[in-house]
Amino acid sequence: MKLEKKILIGLVVGIAFGGLSRAPGMHWLQPVLIGVEPIGTIFIRLITMVVVPLVIASVFVGVASLGDIRSLGRMGSKTLAYFLGTTFIAALIGLVVALASRVGNAFPGGPPREALVNLIGDQTAAASAAAQSASAPTLVQTIVNMVPQNPFASAAQGGADLLPLIIAVCIFGAATTVVSGEGRRTVLRFFEGVNEISMVVVAWLMRLAPTAVFVLIAAMVARSGLVLLDQLLVFAAVAALALLIHTGVVLLPALVFGAVVGIGTFFRSVGDAVLLAFSTASSNAALPVSMESARDRLGIPSDVVSFVLPAGASMNKNGSAVYKAVTAVFIAHLYGLSIGPAMAITIVLMSTMAAFAGAGVPGSSLVTTLIVLNGIGLGPRAAAGIALVAAVDRPIDMCRTAVNTISNLVGAAWVARSERRSAPVDAFDPATIPGWPMRDDEHAAFYEVE
Repeated sequence: MKLEKKILIGLVVGIAFGGLSRAPGMHWLQPVLIGVEPIGTIFIRLITMVVVPLVIASVFVGVASLGDIRSLGRMGSKTLAYFLGTTFIAALIGLVVALASRVGNAFPGGPPREALVNLIGDQTAAASAAAQSASAPTLVQTIVNMVPQNPFASAAQGGADLLPLIIAVCIFGAATTVVSGEGRRTVLRFFEGVNEISMVVVAWLMRLAPTAVFVLIAAMVARSGLVLLDQLLVFAAVAALALLIHTGVVLLPALVFGAVVGIGTFFRSVGDAVLLAFSTASSNAALPVSMESARDRLGIPSDVVSFVLPAGASMNKNGSAVYKAVTAVFIAHLYGLSIGPAMAITIVLMSTMAAFAGAGVPGSSLVTTLIVLNGIGLGPRAAAGIALVAAVDRPIDMCRTAVNTISNLVGAAWVARSERRSAPVDAFDPATIPGWPMRDDEHAAFYEVE
C-alpha cells in the first residue's frame, strides 16, 4: 500500500477514535488517546533532527554542482535568475493568497481560539509568540540579520535561525566551484554523502508518518473536538489555490511568451513526467522522465536539459515556496499573531531560501518549513505547528511536486529559447507525442533553423 493511502487511513481512523472518545460512555478513551500523544511528539522531534544536515548538504551540493561560476556564462546566469525569480514570486503569491483568504484566522477569540492554542501550544507559549510578533525587527534589522556572522551558532540553535546559515553555505558552495583538485572533489563527495543519507533518514521517518498522524489527530479530536478539521481543509484548499494561481499567472505565461511553446504542445509532450511527479511526490523520481521528454519531445538540446533539469530538481522548488508561505501564515494566524510588513517580508524571503534547502523526496518540504516558522518567532512551537499540518501534507506535497516539475521544464524551454538553440531534426519523434499530428503553428514556433 502506498504511503499516501496509509497516511489517509491514519487520518480517518484518528478522527474516528477521537470522535468516539467524546461520545457518551466513552470518555475513558480520552485520557488514553491524549496519553499516547508523545509518540507523535517523538516523530516531530525526529523530523526536526534532520533539518540542519539536510539544509547544509542539499544547498551546498546544489550550488557546488553547478560548475565553475566563472565559466557558466549566459546559460548558467539565466538558469539561476529563473530559479530565483520564479521561486521568489511563488513565495509572494503564497503569502498574498493566504493573507487574502485569512486562512487560520476564522476564530477571533473565545473558546474556539483557546482550543486551537491548547492543541499547538500552551497559553504561555502563545503569549510569548505574540510578544515576539509585536516586537518584530524592522526591515533594516531583518536584512542585517540575514548576513551570516556565526553559521555554527545558527546550526547549533536547531533551526531557529537558519537563513544566515543558508546564505553562508551558498557562499562556501560558490567558492567550491572555483577550486580545482582533489580537495574540491573530497568536500563535494562528503556533502553528497550527507545529502543522500539525509534523504534516506527522511524516507525512514515518513514510514512512521501514518502512525504519527493517527496519534496526533486522535489526541487533537479527543481534546478539542472537530474544531480544527475544517480549518485544515481550508488550509489545504488555499495552498492548492495558490499553487494553481502561480502556475497560471507565472509559469504558463513564461512558457507561452518566454519559451514560445504552446500550452497544448507542452503538456502533451511532458504530461507523463508531470503525472509521475504528482503520483510519487518526488522530483528525483520524475527527473529521468522529465529529461527524456524535454530532449526527445520538446526538442530541447541535450546540454541545456542536462544542466537545467538536474539543477532544478535540487534547487528550483516553486511549489515548495508557495506551500511554506501559506503554512507560515496559517500557523501564525492560529496563534493569533498579526502579520505586519516586517514579518511578511521575512516569510517571503525565508520561504524563498528554504525552498532551495530541500531534497526531491516526499516529506522534505515539510521538514524545511520549520525554517520559516522559526524565522517568524514561533520557536519551540514551530514543530507543533508542523505536526498540525502533517495530516494533510501528502496531497499538497503531490500538487507542489507537480508544480516544481512544470517549473523546471518551463525553465529549460525558456533557457533554450533565450539561447536561440534548436534541436537536431532526428531528436524529435512526432510519434511519441499523444494526439499527433499537431498543427504546424503549435510546435514550429519553438524550433528555428539556424
